[in-house]
Amino acid sequence: MASKTDRIKSLRAVRQLRRIRTFYAAGALVWAASTAWTGWQTPGGRQMWVSALLLAIFAGLLFTASLLLQRLRAAGPAEPAHHAAPSRAARSRHAHA
Repeated sequence: MASKTDRIKSLRAVRQLRRIRTFYAAGALVWAASTAWTGWQTPGGRQMWVSALLLAIFAGLLFTASLLLQRLRAAGPAEPAHHAAPSRAARSRHAHA
């Protein structure tokens, strides 16, 4: 059973990875457009290769963030979130008081 702080850290990590994955996806789209534009304007030029390098970096970061997010989701907590309804055993225990 995971402790409460472990679950909170896991939820924070998932939220942060979702945000950063969106940022990396936007960066990859920008650099893909930049690479296509500079490749059309000056094929084989230095600017095209710099854009291609930055596109590769953002694509690698996007892949890594997506992979980590997928692993965190797969290893997610098996117990319900703190806002979920209490289990039947917890309710019956208080009903006899």
